Amino acid sequence: MSTKYPVTQAIRALRAANVAFEAHEYAYVEKGGTSASSAALGVPEHAVIKTLVLEDDAREPLVVLMHGDKQVSTRNLARQIGARSVQPCRPEVADRHSGYQVGGTSPFGTKRAMKVYMERTILELPRIWINGGRRGFLVSLDPKEAARVLQPVLVDVATDA
Repeated sequence: MSTKYPVTQAIRALRAANVAFEAHEYAYVEKGGTSASSAALGVPEHAVIKTLVLEDDAREPLVVLMHGDKQVSTRNLARQIGARSVQPCRPEVADRHSGYQVGGTSPFGTKRAMKVYMERTILELPRIWINGGRRGFLVSLDPKEAARVLQPVLVDVATDA
Protein backbone atom coordinates (compact mmCIF):
# COMPACT_ATOMS: atom_id res chain seq x y z
CA MET A 1 0.00 0.00 0.00
CA SER A 2 1.32 3.43 -0.87
CA THR A 3 1.32 6.22 1.67
CA LYS A 4 -0.49 8.46 -0.82
CA TYR A 5 -4.22 7.91 -1.02
CA PRO A 6 -7.29 10.01 -1.77
CA VAL A 7 -8.26 12.48 0.95
CA THR A 8 -12.03 12.19 0.77
CA GLN A 9 -14.69 13.55 3.11
CA ALA A 10 -14.63 10.11 4.80
CA ILE A 11 -10.88 10.35 5.44
CA ARG A 12 -11.33 13.85 6.89
CA ALA A 13 -14.08 12.53 9.21
CA LEU A 14 -11.92 9.58 10.34
CA ARG A 15 -8.94 11.84 11.02
CA ALA A 16 -11.14 14.32 12.93
CA ALA A 17 -12.37 11.45 15.14
CA ASN A 18 -8.79 10.17 15.70
CA VAL A 19 -9.55 6.77 14.18
CA ALA A 20 -6.58 4.54 13.33
CA PHE A 21 -7.12 3.14 9.81
CA GLU A 22 -5.23 1.81 6.82
CA ALA A 23 -6.06 2.89 3.27
CA HIS A 24 -6.38 0.32 0.47
CA GLU A 25 -6.80 1.19 -3.21
CA TYR A 26 -7.74 -1.42 -5.82
CA ALA A 27 -8.93 -1.54 -9.41
CA TYR A 28 -12.67 -0.82 -9.22
CA VAL A 29 -14.90 -3.26 -11.11
CA GLU A 30 -18.26 -1.86 -12.28
CA LYS A 31 -21.02 -3.88 -10.55
CA GLY A 32 -18.28 -6.06 -8.96
CA GLY A 33 -19.40 -5.26 -5.43
CA THR A 34 -17.76 -6.69 -2.35
CA SER A 35 -16.72 -9.92 -4.08
CA ALA A 36 -14.46 -7.91 -6.43
CA SER A 37 -12.99 -5.74 -3.67
CA SER A 38 -12.39 -8.67 -1.29
CA ALA A 39 -10.68 -10.64 -4.07
CA ALA A 40 -8.54 -7.65 -5.08
CA LEU A 41 -7.43 -7.04 -1.49
CA GLY A 42 -7.20 -10.71 -0.45
CA VAL A 43 -9.56 -10.34 2.51
CA PRO A 44 -12.72 -12.31 3.45
CA GLU A 45 -15.86 -10.92 1.81
CA HIS A 46 -17.63 -11.28 5.17
CA ALA A 47 -15.26 -8.59 6.58
CA VAL A 48 -15.88 -6.16 3.68
CA ILE A 49 -18.76 -4.00 4.84
CA LYS A 50 -21.32 -2.57 2.41
CA THR A 51 -22.69 0.93 3.01
CA LEU A 52 -26.29 0.94 1.77
CA VAL A 53 -28.50 4.01 1.54
CA LEU A 54 -32.17 3.10 1.96
CA GLU A 55 -35.33 5.02 2.76
CA ASP A 56 -38.32 4.28 4.95
CA ASP A 57 -42.00 4.70 4.05
CA ALA A 58 -41.76 8.42 4.98
CA ARG A 59 -38.89 8.71 2.43
CA GLU A 60 -36.41 9.43 5.24
CA PRO A 61 -32.97 8.19 4.20
CA LEU A 62 -30.98 5.83 6.40
CA VAL A 63 -27.68 3.97 6.17
CA VAL A 64 -27.30 0.23 6.73
CA LEU A 65 -23.90 -1.38 7.23
CA MET A 66 -23.92 -5.04 6.18
CA HIS A 67 -21.42 -7.87 5.64
CA GLY A 68 -20.40 -8.11 1.98
CA ASP A 69 -21.57 -11.71 1.68
CA LYS A 70 -25.02 -11.02 3.16
CA GLN A 71 -28.18 -9.18 2.11
CA VAL A 72 -30.45 -6.91 4.15
CA SER A 73 -33.92 -8.22 4.93
CA THR A 74 -35.83 -4.97 4.38
CA ARG A 75 -38.92 -6.53 5.98
CA ASN A 76 -37.01 -7.34 9.18
CA LEU A 77 -35.31 -3.93 9.13
CA ALA A 78 -38.66 -2.13 8.81
CA ARG A 79 -40.04 -4.20 11.70
CA GLN A 80 -36.98 -3.49 13.91
CA ILE A 81 -36.99 0.28 13.28
CA GLY A 82 -40.76 0.71 13.48
CA ALA A 83 -41.35 1.60 9.82
CA ARG A 84 -44.04 0.20 7.53
CA SER A 85 -41.48 -0.46 4.81
CA VAL A 86 -37.86 0.15 3.83
CA GLN A 87 -36.43 0.06 0.32
CA PRO A 88 -33.17 1.01 -1.40
CA CYS A 89 -32.92 4.58 -2.66
CA ARG A 90 -32.48 5.09 -6.40
CA PRO A 91 -28.75 5.60 -7.10
CA GLU A 92 -29.11 9.31 -7.89
CA VAL A 93 -31.10 9.85 -4.66
CA ALA A 94 -28.53 7.90 -2.62
CA ASP A 95 -25.75 10.03 -4.17
CA ARG A 96 -27.60 13.23 -3.21
CA HIS A 97 -28.10 12.14 0.41
CA SER A 98 -24.60 10.79 0.96
CA GLY A 99 -22.54 13.15 -1.17
CA TYR A 100 -20.78 10.07 -2.57
CA GLN A 101 -21.17 8.14 -5.82
CA VAL A 102 -22.83 4.72 -5.51
CA GLY A 103 -20.00 2.18 -5.42
CA GLY A 104 -17.96 4.68 -3.42
CA THR A 105 -20.38 5.42 -0.57
CA SER A 106 -18.83 5.69 2.87
CA PRO A 107 -20.80 5.98 6.11
CA PHE A 108 -18.23 8.53 7.31
CA GLY A 109 -18.54 12.19 6.38
CA THR A 110 -21.89 11.95 4.59
CA LYS A 111 -23.33 15.15 3.14
CA ARG A 112 -26.58 14.68 5.07
CA ALA A 113 -26.73 13.34 8.62
CA MET A 114 -28.59 10.03 8.45
CA LYS A 115 -29.45 7.42 11.06
CA VAL A 116 -27.00 4.51 10.79
CA TYR A 117 -27.96 0.87 11.39
CA MET A 118 -25.24 -1.76 11.74
CA GLU A 119 -25.65 -5.53 11.54
CA ARG A 120 -24.79 -6.61 15.10
CA THR A 121 -22.32 -9.35 14.06
CA ILE A 122 -20.01 -6.79 12.40
CA LEU A 123 -18.77 -5.91 15.90
CA GLU A 124 -17.57 -9.51 16.36
CA LEU A 125 -14.97 -9.11 13.59
CA PRO A 126 -11.38 -8.21 14.50
CA ARG A 127 -11.12 -5.80 11.52
CA ILE A 128 -13.40 -4.50 8.78
CA TRP A 129 -12.82 -3.06 5.31
CA ILE A 130 -15.29 -0.30 4.48
CA ASN A 131 -15.56 2.27 1.73
CA GLY A 132 -13.30 5.28 2.06
CA GLY A 133 -15.44 7.61 -0.04
CA ARG A 134 -14.40 6.75 -3.58
CA ARG A 135 -14.80 3.81 -5.95
CA GLY A 136 -11.82 1.48 -5.63
CA PHE A 137 -10.87 2.76 -2.17
CA LEU A 138 -11.48 0.97 1.14
CA VAL A 139 -10.20 1.68 4.63
CA SER A 140 -9.62 -1.03 7.21
CA LEU A 141 -10.22 -0.38 10.88
CA ASP A 142 -11.48 -1.85 14.14
CA PRO A 143 -15.28 -2.18 13.90
CA LYS A 144 -15.59 -0.83 17.45
CA GLU A 145 -14.00 2.42 16.21
CA ALA A 146 -16.59 2.60 13.42
CA ALA A 147 -19.32 2.11 16.05
CA ARG A 148 -17.78 4.84 18.26
CA VAL A 149 -17.81 7.37 15.41
CA LEU A 150 -21.11 6.44 13.74
CA GLN A 151 -23.16 5.65 16.88
CA PRO A 152 -25.21 3.07 14.96
CA VAL A 153 -28.33 1.28 16.09
CA LEU A 154 -27.46 -2.44 16.12
CA VAL A 155 -29.87 -4.66 14.17
CA ASP A 156 -30.25 -8.32 13.17
CA VAL A 157 -31.34 -8.13 9.54
CA ALA A 158 -28.80 -10.23 7.61
CA THR A 159 -29.93 -12.92 5.19
CA ASP A 160 -27.82 -15.11 2.94
CA ALA A 161 -26.87 -13.46 -0.35
